[in-house]
Amino acid sequence: MKILEAQNLKKYYGGGDVQVKALDGVDLSIEEGEFTAIVGTSGSGKSTLLHILGGLDYATSGSVTVAGRKIFELNEKELTIFRRRKIGFIFQSYNLVPILSIYENIVLPLELDGRPTDQRFVEDIVRMLGLHNKLNNFPGQLSGGQQQRVAIARALVTKPAIILADEPTGNLDSKTTQEVLGLLKLTGEQFHQTIVMITHNEALSQLCDRVIHIEDGRICSDEK
Repeated sequence: MKILEAQNLKKYYGGGDVQVKALDGVDLSIEEGEFTAIVGTSGSGKSTLLHILGGLDYATSGSVTVAGRKIFELNEKELTIFRRRKIGFIFQSYNLVPILSIYENIVLPLELDGRPTDQRFVEDIVRMLGLHNKLNNFPGQLSGGQQQRVAIARALVTKPAIILADEPTGNLDSKTTQEVLGLLKLTGEQFHQTIVMITHNEALSQLCDRVIHIEDGRICSDEK
């Protein structure tokens, strides 16, 4: 089943001789349950693509459909609610709230949405990610790898249609990178999640089910 589809996505900045084509006609579809890596160098358009797929930025033209909804036909309030319920985000900088405990950070999307917490599901997630003895700690008391595990747990807790990860291991050392990526893959399989990960690291991409290369705002290869 197709969970995400982008059609003829374009993102242009400026005009005339100084126009920058960050995305220049991207067509992409992701099947439910796939772990896909989008690989490209700095400036290739990969992060722009991820932000547009997740409704964090608007395209100049084209469409994005997530779980059957054309997201840019939603108004701002509707899009915010849709993102919170259907799209999980994992960022390179973790984006944890420093004054909240680890548990509070994990369930924050549910609290913002006024939804009840599935305690058994949360327990399953934190046990798999090795966070069960850290729930009363604060982000500043955890290592980078542990903070990224919290970010993964937070992305999973709403049971989203898709998880978008933007260079999720960019701030981690090589050993922790392998560990976190392995956990991301494991949680994806365990909880039947669809994951799209942006990376510049070719070696990491080989752990994924599918690798898409992007250059100059265009997809140049797509391999399963």
